[in-house]
Amino acid sequence: MTTRSELLRLLSDGTFHSGTALGKKLGITRAAVCKSIRHLTQTGLDVHRVTGRGYKLDAPLSLLERARILKYLGAGAGDFRDRLSIVDEVDSTNAYLAEQLAANTSFNGSACLAETQWHGRGRRGRAWVATPYSNVMLSMAWQFPSGPNLISGLSLAAGVTLLQALEEFGISGVGLKWPNDILWEQRKLAGLLADVQGEAAGPTRVILGVGVNVYISPADAKHIDQAWVDLHSITGKLVDRNRLSALLLRHFKNMFEQFAAKGFAPFRAAWQARHLYQDKRVRLIQGEREFQGTVAGIDDNGGLIVHHAKGTQVFHSGEISMRPVA
Repeated sequence: MTTRSELLRLLSDGTFHSGTALGKKLGITRAAVCKSIRHLTQTGLDVHRVTGRGYKLDAPLSLLERARILKYLGAGAGDFRDRLSIVDEVDSTNAYLAEQLAANTSFNGSACLAETQWHGRGRRGRAWVATPYSNVMLSMAWQFPSGPNLISGLSLAAGVTLLQALEEFGISGVGLKWPNDILWEQRKLAGLLADVQGEAAGPTRVILGVGVNVYISPADAKHIDQAWVDLHSITGKLVDRNRLSALLLRHFKNMFEQFAAKGFAPFRAAWQARHLYQDKRVRLIQGEREFQGTVAGIDDNGGLIVHHAKGTQVFHSGEISMRPVA
């Protein structure tokens, strides 16, 4: 553990700590404490300094801890003990995991969690904004023997899996927006991005990136260009990110195993039952083209079935942007 990480853990309770006391606990000088504090603020953390009282964070933090995550996993801890990476900073958890696994045959179930992610991605090339040390950025890898065309619907299976994990965590009122956005009261709470590589005949390697808004600072919120919400706003309290991370790891491992055995079929009914736009009029934007239709469900591959003036059409992930009709 780095000095900066140890310092952050001391500050994570959200109370004041003097520079002298911090230096003594860490075995460093007060000047070194000041330097580490500057590094923390450069990551986007709001650290207050008050003369005579010391330093404190703007709010308490629930930092990621391997031991706590494994404890929450219970009997399933063995599946991740040697396959879970927890990093302080990374450009992207998907990119980090891909690099780590480039020549690794133990691919299935390998996962990465990051405290800070500088270049996270969402759908349609959007940046994923996440306040450092405050959210869940997770990636998990899986390899399928078949080609990419035979894993259609995986992103939708991942979406309903994420929703079910949040429900088990105690979050009610969440729903899905095709293909895999998680919304709470029409505001985005979480999302997914799957990086897929493989030949037509297989095998296919998937790295699934998951982002959950646990706490977004006011400064970071200014950079989000859509309606959003975080778990802190929903619950009104400090969220245990270790318990949430453990739930996500367990749910996604189970999802990959089930999808590998049976495909999208076991997930279709659950997904459709939670789709916020099922049987509703929507506005569809496809490039320069825009029209309205009624959502009739999803097909066996996760394609969105829409009835519109010219008939029935099936759309696939990435082709369209969907909006409710006012």
